[in-house]
Amino acid sequence: MNRILSVIVNNRTGVLNRVTGLFLRRGFNIQSITVGTTETVELSRMTILLDVDSERDAEQVIKQLHKQIDVIKVFDITEQAIIARELVLIRVNSPLSTRAEVFTLIEPFRATVVDVTRESITIQATGHPDKIEALIGLLRPYGIKDIARTGVTAFAREADRQTEGNKANRMQLLPL
Repeated sequence: MNRILSVIVNNRTGVLNRVTGLFLRRGFNIQSITVGTTETVELSRMTILLDVDSERDAEQVIKQLHKQIDVIKVFDITEQAIIARELVLIRVNSPLSTRAEVFTLIEPFRATVVDVTRESITIQATGHPDKIEALIGLLRPYGIKDIARTGVTAFAREADRQTEGNKANRMQLLPL
């Protein structure tokens, strides 16, 4: 079962290593992780797509994250209304004979071509991970040469942010 965690941490050297080490010790698989500074330069937001076996495992991970010195807040946003995006670069076989067909195929996805060679094109797309998967599925018959994905980045919609904060405060008060 996948869980999406939004984790606010101090923007310091070694924080990412300590957080991922926690998942390693617990034996949890990270599906994707993105990290970037927030509106406050001293803080970073980690968006972690985590594979856990049960709700209990998810709760345990959140408790363990709260024990980390540089972790400020942890939000499990899996069940909330969220804004989630991913970026993908896809290099596809595209000789001149099929190029127009590929251009037509990517148009509904609002994907753009960022590089062209005689035998291939490189496509850039952003969107919900399901949209990215659908685009990859449609391009697969043409012969995908390379794929580079950023992983999911997300946060709760504005109306849910108040709820998010209240949940985080309650989580911090739980006995560990």
